[in-house]
Amino acid sequence: MTELELEAENKAIAQEYKELLRISYQTLTDEDKKIIRKAFDVAVDAHKDQRRKSGEAYIFHPIAVAKIVARDIGLGATSIAAALMHDVVEDTDITVQDIEKMFNPKIAQLVEGLTKIAKVKTDQEISVQAENFRKMLLTLNDDVRVILIKIADRLHNMQTMESMADYKQAKIASETLYIYAPLAHRLGLYNIKTQLEDLGLKYTEPEVYNDIVSKIKETKEEQDTYIKTISDVLSKSLTDEGIEFTIKGRPKSIYSIRRKMKVQGVTFDEVYDKFALRIIYKSDQHDEKFLAWKIYSLVTDHYRPSPSRLRDWISSPKSTGYEALHITVMGPKGRWVEIQVRSERMDEIAEKGYAAHYKYKNGATEEHGLEIWLNQLKEALENSSANAVDFVEDFKLNLYAKEIYVFTPKGEIKSLPKGATSLDFAFSIHSEIGVKTRGTRVNGKLVPLNHVLNSGDQVEIITSVNQKPTSQWLDYVTTSRAKNKIKNVLNENTKKIAEEGKELLERKLRHLKITLNENTTNELVNYFKLQTSLDLFYRAGIGAIENQQLKDYAAQKSNTLVNFFKKTIKRSPSHNTDQIQKNEISKKYDLLVFGTQQDKLDYKLSSCCNPIPGDEVFGFVTINEGIKVHRKDCPNAISMQSNYAYRIIPAKWIDSSQEEFKAVLKITGMDILGLTNELTKVISSQMNVNIQSISLNTKAGIFYGQVAVVVQNNTILKKLIENIKKVDGIDKVTRVYNN
Repeated sequence: MTELELEAENKAIAQEYKELLRISYQTLTDEDKKIIRKAFDVAVDAHKDQRRKSGEAYIFHPIAVAKIVARDIGLGATSIAAALMHDVVEDTDITVQDIEKMFNPKIAQLVEGLTKIAKVKTDQEISVQAENFRKMLLTLNDDVRVILIKIADRLHNMQTMESMADYKQAKIASETLYIYAPLAHRLGLYNIKTQLEDLGLKYTEPEVYNDIVSKIKETKEEQDTYIKTISDVLSKSLTDEGIEFTIKGRPKSIYSIRRKMKVQGVTFDEVYDKFALRIIYKSDQHDEKFLAWKIYSLVTDHYRPSPSRLRDWISSPKSTGYEALHITVMGPKGRWVEIQVRSERMDEIAEKGYAAHYKYKNGATEEHGLEIWLNQLKEALENSSANAVDFVEDFKLNLYAKEIYVFTPKGEIKSLPKGATSLDFAFSIHSEIGVKTRGTRVNGKLVPLNHVLNSGDQVEIITSVNQKPTSQWLDYVTTSRAKNKIKNVLNENTKKIAEEGKELLERKLRHLKITLNENTTNELVNYFKLQTSLDLFYRAGIGAIENQQLKDYAAQKSNTLVNFFKKTIKRSPSHNTDQIQKNEISKKYDLLVFGTQQDKLDYKLSSCCNPIPGDEVFGFVTINEGIKVHRKDCPNAISMQSNYAYRIIPAKWIDSSQEEFKAVLKITGMDILGLTNELTKVISSQMNVNIQSISLNTKAGIFYGQVAVVVQNNTILKKLIENIKKVDGIDKVTRVYNN
């Protein structure tokens, strides 16, 4: 570079700095200006030898990010200083400790948070967007401003991507659409969200983007004339009523036009509300609502409104703090036009999001109120899943989920995450109470165990010594504490059944002249295609291994010719002996079930991610091909969950041998004293049988009963029927198939 060029560049840098101070949304004190100047000097010195791919001095990037932070997001001096230095630690020898010495712990903390995000490496095997999102949020350094500055950084990178390679552009842009744009939206940064979406479309679908841009340009003159026609009519009415206002015409964002074209299956010309009018009026807070509805009345005096498309966010603001009145009216030439009515305060909140919201709420000059949102964010991060896609899903569900507060019968307050059930509450008191829970009462009424609690509910837990958790309980709880405890108890129960199964197997094999030893166990595990000896004993305990199967094994074992060949041809065993002796029950995933009721439905496995038994999966209802099953970490998972959440069905692989079935038994006999008691005792004492419903009555000395039981297999059911028949007075037990 020549000396003249260098001088011009330095002048431009100085000019940018002055503009940064001038456009700051927060009122900067002299102390604030000193901090910003110092951060600017540190950044200029640190990046003095660096240039961007476009050839310009690197320092222009941190200044641009700081300008977005100051003007568009509306943060104060602390954040502006951190934005100026956000790349310093990563790119130079300056450390976080150095920044802390030079400035203060808060600025150092923000810079450290931003550095951590930059250093995140992504595992290519998992959904890139989801994993980045997760890691970005997990690196939050106890301050939401890290995320806000990161959004500003991403916006400037998107604005200056021309000189990058195509594949990099596409990657960064798709990441922006999936992560940063929704996040900006949730933070109330609507302007930034729109810019991120439009730029994201520019690099992911350049042809579509350019096509829409050129069509907007073609119709711009006509649209301007149209907007002016409406503006003139409304301006006169508003002025006559003595309302101070400004009217802005705003074209719909390119991204939202594209979305409408896709969703509605229409062309550009058929998208009817491509632009909106915004009426911004002056008002004190007391008269805001009154004036908004007065303006509504004036607008509808001239143009017919669509009642179904009226949005009143003044009476009920969005969770982001957004307030406005949206009216869709029939304008001239039979065209629908959206008119947004906002006070100056509402407009500021819509533009600046949380910074403005808390300025008005607390009268604060700095962004302290953002800490409140951070607590909500932490709520979402607390029980993070190992699976990135699950994490994103949870995050989106829990971002604004507050804690709920419920009461014990004695009036003690317990806090639980939103969405917690009455069974979660039982486990939150004590895990032993949770395990013994027989039923729950909420506000004095008996409710199912999966009843979702609301703040203010009074919850009473009914326990029983004989109560045991079932695998269904895992679907009834949302907290990790409850889930872990249920899993532990289920495993203990399984091992108990396996012990009984071992004794049973030993007896059955003795009848077949076979001794149950280590060698026989290994053979049986291989014969039944199982993983461990515990699998074998458990299946024997629940009756999944029938006598005939054991007879077939014994026949094979005694076949001398087969044994001769086995000894002659040395074969490596299909299972490692150490593996077989492991003290655990392995899942033999062979059945796919859908929904909370675990229905068996027809499905196809998708080719984009090729799920195999045991994978974490979900079902997606397609238009032509029925249900397609995808892995949760499928590359297309996030877009499907974002765009077609209503078509997604929960799905999971299960072990069919451990599945439970419902069977209805019809019982008749003579009405003998104590028969009912004896009958229920027989059913409930049999292992692995749960009574779902029971109905008993007598008529002229004849006993009639119908019992619905849940069993794991037919062997257990047959045994139960035999035991019922032995009860004194019982005449007939039949299975009903059309219940």
